[in-house]
Amino acid sequence: MTQLPRPLPRLTGALRAFCSISGNDCDVDYEDLAFKRNLEAKRKANKGLTWKKLHKIIREESKVDRDQVDLALKELFQCAKDIVGSAEVESELLEDGAALLFDTFKECHIVGQKQSVKLRRQFGPFPASSATKACSLVNRLISWLPESVLEDLNTTSTGSGSNPEEFGKNIVFHSVFDNDGDSQITLSDDSSEDEDEAFDLKYTALEKSIEEEKLDASWLKTQVEMYNAGLGLGLSVMDMCSTLFDILASSRTDSELQNELFDLLGFERFELIQSLLENRKSLISATFDKAANIAMSRASVKSKDLNQKPNYGCQVTIQSQEEKQFRKQMRREEKKMMKVESKSNADMEHDEVYMEALGFDPQRLREQREEALIRTASAPLFSSKRGCDVKREKYPYVYDALEEAKQSSAFVGGTKMLLPEGFTRENNKMYEEVTIPASESAPAIIGKKCIPISSLDEIGQLAFKGMKQLNLIQSIVFDTAYKTNENLLISAPTGAGKTNIAMLTVLHELKQHLSQGVIKRDEFKIVYVAPMKALAAEMVRNFGKRLEPLGIQVRELTGDMQLTKTEIMNTQMLVTTPEKWDVVTRKSTGDVALAQIVKLLIIDEVHLLHEDRGSVIECLVARTLRQVESSQTMIRIVGLSATLPNYLDVARFLNVNPYMGLFYFDGRFRPVPLGQTFIGVKAISKMKQFEDINLVCYEKVFEQVKHGEQVMVFVHARNETVRTARILAEHSRNNGESKFFHSESTPRYGEAEKQIMRSRNKPLKELFPDGFGTHHAGMLRQDRNLVERYFSEGLIKVLVCTATLAWGVNLPAHAVIIKGTQLYDAKKGSFVDLGILDVLQIFGRAGRPQFDKTGHGTIISNHDKLSHYLGLITRQNPIESQFVASLTDNLNAEISLGTVTNLEESVKWLSYTYLHVRMRFNPLVYGVTYTQLEEDPELMEHRKDLIIIAARKLDRAKMIRYEERTGYFHATDLGRISSHYYIKYYTVEVINEHLKSLMTEADILAMVSKAQEFDQIKVRDEELDELDQHHLDTCPMVAAGGTENTYGKVNILLQTYISRGNVDAFSLVSDQAYIAQNSARIMRALFEVVLKKGWPIMAGRLLLLSKTIDKRLWAFENPLRQFPILSAEILDKIENKKLTVDKLKDMDAKEIGYMIHHVKMGSRVKKCANEIPELEIEATIQPITRTVLRVKLTIMCQFTWNDKVHGSTEPFWIWVEDPESNHIYHSEYFMMQKKQAVTKEPQYLVFTIPIFEPLPTQYYVRAMSDRWLGSESYCAISFKHLILPERHPPHTELLNLQPLPVTALNNPDIEALYKFTHFNPIQTQIFHTLYHTDCNVLLGAPTGSGKTIAAELAIFKIFRDFPKTKAVYIAPLKALVRERMEDWKLRIQQKLGKKVVELTGDTTPDMRAVGLADLIVTTPEKWDGISRSWQNRNYVQAVTLLIIDEIHLLGEILVKL
Repeated sequence: MTQLPRPLPRLTGALRAFCSISGNDCDVDYEDLAFKRNLEAKRKANKGLTWKKLHKIIREESKVDRDQVDLALKELFQCAKDIVGSAEVESELLEDGAALLFDTFKECHIVGQKQSVKLRRQFGPFPASSATKACSLVNRLISWLPESVLEDLNTTSTGSGSNPEEFGKNIVFHSVFDNDGDSQITLSDDSSEDEDEAFDLKYTALEKSIEEEKLDASWLKTQVEMYNAGLGLGLSVMDMCSTLFDILASSRTDSELQNELFDLLGFERFELIQSLLENRKSLISATFDKAANIAMSRASVKSKDLNQKPNYGCQVTIQSQEEKQFRKQMRREEKKMMKVESKSNADMEHDEVYMEALGFDPQRLREQREEALIRTASAPLFSSKRGCDVKREKYPYVYDALEEAKQSSAFVGGTKMLLPEGFTRENNKMYEEVTIPASESAPAIIGKKCIPISSLDEIGQLAFKGMKQLNLIQSIVFDTAYKTNENLLISAPTGAGKTNIAMLTVLHELKQHLSQGVIKRDEFKIVYVAPMKALAAEMVRNFGKRLEPLGIQVRELTGDMQLTKTEIMNTQMLVTTPEKWDVVTRKSTGDVALAQIVKLLIIDEVHLLHEDRGSVIECLVARTLRQVESSQTMIRIVGLSATLPNYLDVARFLNVNPYMGLFYFDGRFRPVPLGQTFIGVKAISKMKQFEDINLVCYEKVFEQVKHGEQVMVFVHARNETVRTARILAEHSRNNGESKFFHSESTPRYGEAEKQIMRSRNKPLKELFPDGFGTHHAGMLRQDRNLVERYFSEGLIKVLVCTATLAWGVNLPAHAVIIKGTQLYDAKKGSFVDLGILDVLQIFGRAGRPQFDKTGHGTIISNHDKLSHYLGLITRQNPIESQFVASLTDNLNAEISLGTVTNLEESVKWLSYTYLHVRMRFNPLVYGVTYTQLEEDPELMEHRKDLIIIAARKLDRAKMIRYEERTGYFHATDLGRISSHYYIKYYTVEVINEHLKSLMTEADILAMVSKAQEFDQIKVRDEELDELDQHHLDTCPMVAAGGTENTYGKVNILLQTYISRGNVDAFSLVSDQAYIAQNSARIMRALFEVVLKKGWPIMAGRLLLLSKTIDKRLWAFENPLRQFPILSAEILDKIENKKLTVDKLKDMDAKEIGYMIHHVKMGSRVKKCANEIPELEIEATIQPITRTVLRVKLTIMCQFTWNDKVHGSTEPFWIWVEDPESNHIYHSEYFMMQKKQAVTKEPQYLVFTIPIFEPLPTQYYVRAMSDRWLGSESYCAISFKHLILPERHPPHTELLNLQPLPVTALNNPDIEALYKFTHFNPIQTQIFHTLYHTDCNVLLGAPTGSGKTIAAELAIFKIFRDFPKTKAVYIAPLKALVRERMEDWKLRIQQKLGKKVVELTGDTTPDMRAVGLADLIVTTPEKWDGISRSWQNRNYVQAVTLLIIDEIHLLGEILVKL
């Protein structure tokens, strides 16, 4: 670290009083000063014995082998991990702990009382065995070191307890004016010359040295003028010189300035940058000297002018006392004005001096400044967009005390109200504390009475059964929520009852579908978007229980809870997460029914917009609003949120009418007013921080407990709960305050103690007598129930728990304390700050409505995070959009969905996002200047630029096709797949780079490990040993990159996960869970990518690997391991005997029992072997043309169906592959139903594939189970005896027939449909075949030759001969379908009385209407989806005529028939 320059001595008050030195002459850069102080503090913190220093010294100076030393150091570090705690602990804290152990034991041979007390005070209770082992290791290490090194180590301390040096003890005074012309401003210490010499920015082409030239202050101007012609930066020479001089004169090093100069000047100005950095010191020194000379000459002129002023005689003034006071006041005001004016003049003069020193004419500079001032003066004072602060409009349901204060006359305009009134601040050596008192209660002037439940209708009373009345907030919102369809934004404190407001909107939606006392449950869907899975599960329980009497099904749809289509259709209310609902709505092209019947969308915790996940909420809302606009259907959006700073912006985004649907309630409306304390611990070193946070936490806990209150302490790891509870209990004993934590000895307490002692949870039994308890998700359910019950009864005074308690269980306490704000995030691979959502939820647990008048929330963090949490909680920072970061992926999703097809539509789509709202109100944050905003108020051009950049990226990655000339977007298979599987753009780039038609399993795992989803995962030194061990023991394949690289670590953890290896380090456990979750999704996406590319070998391998991750089972292991009912011992015996599934199927149960030496288990093994899915496939082929082959597959089920194992369906992938060319010609997703499997009824698949001449030897049909390993079937298609039709069949000869009259139809009603009297020649020739036979017909004729009438002839034949059957007419485009519908609705439906139904993506009639139809007009995609399940749909089986219009489109991708 660069050593800081020695600070100059402080000037005392006496020096300031008797010298002509003014404090105002020095312009202090406070940010720079704070940065330097922080550096100095860190330098002092690292001055002691750090682990890195210790590690280096022992390795270099030790007398023994280095491997032996490394082993001892690793063991010592492991001891530190055991004593400090191996949970979510930062590595710096572990290193400080190891250094402290060395310092503690370096002068002793056993762990004595002194050492034990020191460690217990620092870490709380610790394992004695680890301390003993650490002591022996330290002694061993010391024995390996020379005496001289030991002496140096003994003089060094860990720094955590060292006394700071007395200020001013060794100050040496130097005169600041004896430098003989040297600059008084030190840019960098002389000791940094080595760094300057190490700077290696050389350029051999620059032969002439600058030093040969005369380098003075004007040299910079000359250099800039020389290069300015080609810079193209839009800056004048003067502005460029000023900017460069400011950069060069800063206190940063040359290496730090390189990037900034390259950004400013560009890489093509390499020589100029080199010159500036090489001559930096000389240039600054020369400029300062010249500036000093100019300033001195100006000062001498000024003093000369002052001395020449005439002296005036004294004047005598007679005045009254009032006049004297008035004049005194006037002089004070004049002095103030003069100070301000002199400061601004001094700044201007200061700038002029330096610009003159750089070679610019000061007179010319003054003239330019005056011209700029004149231009500014002539411009309007306020622009139309950024005008004066217009008084904010008052909305009827906004109760915002802060906004009301801003509108009052007492508010000082332009200032920022940082903290609420009445706050206190305490600042001591250990920490800074800010306390905000509990807010006053809600204003009584609202005059709204709480609404009794008895006044609601029957539905409302059923849902609110057990409640007497709504609270104040719910009563205010009631009329809008329960009686209108208005979009809502409810911003209220946590715990104010927003869930009941959501229930009111749900009930209003139910009432709209109430007919004759029955709720029509098939007409609507309600979607509740919860931010977390834990909260989603809680909401399902809450809503499900309350809506059950109304017959409403509530189900969870998250990553953990998958629902089938049938279950979704039978559910009226879905509780989901933003990401899951985004995935569902992204796929709505295939199944629009679900998205179309959503009538109410409730978004909980909408203030998450400012977090990384906020872009998902933006995408959902934008998609919903566009759907409302395009389909003209009503979808109500309800946003629930904690108190928002910029609630008006969020209301605009949600399309909320601020006069009707915007409800804002500040902290006064909290059920129990909340006092808040924010504590920032000042210690720099991690060890000292750890100690101080524990001490402060105990102080705050005791402060509450001694007043008889209960406290919940929230920590961020499971085993941190036990450690913190033990530390707090230890402090209470050491301070003699443990009596305050003990409960009274009552019979109830004795009974509770007996219950606790029966538990197998050792820490719980140990802590309960001291009045402490722990609670986390890793505890047994019965233990958690005990803790919750005894805490609510007051038998446990202090409960240390994790945040899951705040989300899942409603267990309030008078006070809550958040101990530390750093928690490990596997998604980011590092420790991150606790999110505002968790903080608000935890603070929501403070205060018991039935007992407390106020609650109290305390948050203890590092000092540098104090202002961050103060700003968040007191809503100082407006919520900004995070949409730009994920714009590329979201644009791809909309293009794949089909809602955005060109540049114009995509720009329009952006206008629905929160990004668009905030860009107009805070443009600078999003890179938009105020000038751009004034010229383009709707930011059309900026939005267009954003879309073009994103579209070009997607086009490069082959996710879309972007035509720059026309602005049209076209989705590709790769883009659709990445959208459906939530694959990021950068991961697709990795896939494009590495994916090949032939790759080994090891290559595939290496490619997946490089996905962008895993970029944030970091490799830590303390994990390397464990990773190496797993690489050797549990990884069957070599992990490319090894343990040192991120992708190598990902690969090892993924293979360890599949092999079911045990991972010890907490960070590795979190990382492994995150890797497994994401790699399964990426592997599935890769499978579909190669399936679309037509690569059979890769498709088989990727499907196998995706099942391998899902089942945590390698392909080389026995498939019977997929059955949990078989023990590991039995499975090992089966593998040792090499008994495959096929062999086991052929053997009987007794044989199997004898083979595995367990006769009773033989039947169970046999049963499991028969339950592994297997299909028997037969193929028949028929050539249609010489290049098109019709294939009919007969599929038989060859396994025993078990509902517990197989569910209701068993999915398979079936494809036809050519082994010679390694290509797939057809692939299909096939569902085997239980009914067909049980009855052994054969299934049929019919499709066409291409064939080429010369004919290949054979094709293979391959069927692989989508879920089961070891389930694969093959069938060969041989072309040995295949006879192809003639090469060029002739065109049908048009016969010279007499035109047939319309009367040949023999039906007056049909004859009346036609205005002509005779059919044309083509219709005449084909009339008999179409109207009197059942032959299949292929009619190829020019456009306008009457093919539609030919189709009608076939339809009329069906109406005549088979009146109870249906005809299906398929047109390739929706426009053609609409054209036919307009014609046939009039002619066939009205005149003939036959029912005609349209079936497209835009309109989906109910199945009853389809069942009654005589003629169905549809598109290929829609009929393809419907006809796949023809066995279960009677109306499909009733079809006797299929007409395919424009069949020449057969070769195109869109037509799937």
